[in-house]
Amino acid sequence: MTTSAPINPAPNPSIQSPAPAAAGPEPITADAFAERIFNSALATAETMSIYVGERLGWYDCLTAHGPLSADELAERTGTHRRYAKEWLEMQSAFGILDADLSTDPVRFGISPGVAEALTDTASLAYLGALPRLFAASLGHLPALLDAYRTGGGVSWVEFGPDARECQAALNRPWFDRELAPALAGVEHLHARLSRPGARIADVGFGGGYSTIALAKAYPEATFVGLDVDEASVQMARRAACEAGVDDRVEFLLADGSDAAGRGPFDVVFAFECLHDMPRPVEVLSAARASLAPDGRMVVMDEAVSDAFAGPADDLDKIMYAFSMFICLPDGMSSPPSAGTGTVMRPATLQSYAHDAGFAKVDVLPIEDFSFFRFYELTPR
Repeated sequence: MTTSAPINPAPNPSIQSPAPAAAGPEPITADAFAERIFNSALATAETMSIYVGERLGWYDCLTAHGPLSADELAERTGTHRRYAKEWLEMQSAFGILDADLSTDPVRFGISPGVAEALTDTASLAYLGALPRLFAASLGHLPALLDAYRTGGGVSWVEFGPDARECQAALNRPWFDRELAPALAGVEHLHARLSRPGARIADVGFGGGYSTIALAKAYPEATFVGLDVDEASVQMARRAACEAGVDDRVEFLLADGSDAAGRGPFDVVFAFECLHDMPRPVEVLSAARASLAPDGRMVVMDEAVSDAFAGPADDLDKIMYAFSMFICLPDGMSSPPSAGTGTVMRPATLQSYAHDAGFAKVDVLPIEDFSFFRFYELTPR
């Protein structure tokens, strides 16, 4: 039972009656929802086609050599002409590629904006690798369904190269171009990182690009990275060598809970990984124990809304998608698990930090950094 306002037994005619409550949203009709499902299917097909074009090098080839016919694209990329033709026509039908119908055979080109978003791995607009994350998930749907029934999981190792490489590729331009300026804008943190001989830890470093960006920005510091995924460790070591910072960066195959025995550290970072960890309080406790007396921990995680409120913005929607199909199953694959998921609200992180022995959690004044929010954890 609900009421909108108290009832006055003797209403005063000089007082206006309250305005009627706003009507709720119109119930969605079957036809409208069927259209929504159809549009979702189109978006799914588009995503799958982008995966194909990215993995087969078709977008890269068109960017470097286009416009091209199907025969020319197939020859340059070592692929089959008939499939290349179908993909090219589909890309044109979806408005991704431009078709020149005045030529025989038809040639297809890619506009600069589309090429940047799909192929320029240094651009902040780059999303060409994003479909790999969904491909990694779709390849494990039977295992995911079983996990949803039983409470089990599918690990990051099982999701394989597509998931690992996607996350590294999407975060890399932000780390390469924006991480150092963002941290430089936080004066007390920048001062701590700039100390001669500073020791910095990066827990859950993935492809290693966060650590490498820090090493370039703070040449007087040394860095230790900890990650449980062996393939990521190898990827990061190669990247550090290529970047010329391997003399100051050590990437280790180790759990985040091992940080306590490797300190003291002036700063411990955890970039977009805490929500994946099955036992986040254990890792945060180890990080706290590894800090120097005036050390700090910085957690970068998704900038989701403060609370669940039903219909959500696009950021929360995509994070729920990542959570259902990648992050939550990964976290649940190692019991006992906190089962955090990608949509880690600020209050959840504050609770974990408190239980781990941190006195407070502050949001750092770093804005417009992709989908992320930066938290500073101060020990008691």
